[in-house]
Amino acid sequence: MPRIRPTTRKALLTLHLITSLGWLGADLVLLTLGIAAQRGADPAVVYPVAGLVGTVLFAPLSVLVWLVGVASALLTPWGLVRYRWVLVKLVITTVMVGLVLFLLTPNLRHASALGAALPARDRADLVIAPSVSTTLMIIATVLSTYKPWGRRPGRPAGPTNAPAAAQDRATTRK
Repeated sequence: MPRIRPTTRKALLTLHLITSLGWLGADLVLLTLGIAAQRGADPAVVYPVAGLVGTVLFAPLSVLVWLVGVASALLTPWGLVRYRWVLVKLVITTVMVGLVLFLLTPNLRHASALGAALPARDRADLVIAPSVSTTLMIIATVLSTYKPWGRRPGRPAGPTNAPAAAQDRATTRK
């Protein structure tokens, strides 16, 4: 595992936090727009805005969060698959990025094009999807905060990894 300086590690962590918070914020905007449309806001206005937020902000942030998260895992003592909580976060984020890119973004573009002509079933999907993704982002945040489950079996701690991992835990608790 390549070692990085503590300042670089903190910069990477800061970038991960900023991009993750941006992703969550964009998701909450999409949820708000979906609820607004359900409650009677003009779909000809709401859905083009949701399409714009989804394609210009939400989708790129999802990829950026995944890339920065993978880089953080690979360049720090936590590792990509060494700890269960990191692995679970990786799976959650990977599935979410796939759903954003291949399902939600096309649906938002479709809704943007149809506006008021969007069928009721599709309108509900534009509330359900951000609700589920917001919940998954909160779960990932809880995993990052509490770091449950310990190391995966069969993954011995390297002599250089243990002190850095302890230092990371102490840094995140401050």
